[in-house]
Amino acid sequence: MRIVGGKHAGRDLTSPTDRRVRPTAEDVRVALITRLLPDLPGARVLELFAGTGALGLEALSRGARYVDFVEFGRGSLHALKANIAALRVREKCRVYIEDALPFAGALEADAYDVVFVDPPYGSRMLDRVIDHWREQRFSRVLAVEHARTHPLPRGEWRTVIRDSAVTVYRQGV
Repeated sequence: MRIVGGKHAGRDLTSPTDRRVRPTAEDVRVALITRLLPDLPGARVLELFAGTGALGLEALSRGARYVDFVEFGRGSLHALKANIAALRVREKCRVYIEDALPFAGALEADAYDVVFVDPPYGSRMLDRVIDHWREQRFSRVLAVEHARTHPLPRGEWRTVIRDSAVTVYRQGV
């Protein structure tokens, strides 16, 4: 796994050895980040269920101001912290060792510009985050990765790549 574009393009990322962790595939990341390129320069970014941090680190590589990561799995935290250190971006990152659902539930309106959400496929945690976003609009853009079979409210944009789908929600749309 590697950063695919921007300042850190080509840099390798560490992945956890835990087989339950499913890092976002490179082609899925490319599709999502390409769609959000205009939103990233100077953006305040949050990655919920951060895992390796690949989405947030791609955003930093493309000019985001900073990224907050929320993760509590030991293997994922180890990989996330190693990736932040390897890219030498500690000053632009905060890692919250917390459960992503309560963290998201406490967010207030306009807390971030872009929020990435990638919970385990098949869970209803994603539905809860989307419901809270629809009530509170805690970011201008909410980008979610999910199983292609997971029914979600219609967003501004959706793409399907193999078994994965990405849906983007935007305030005012």
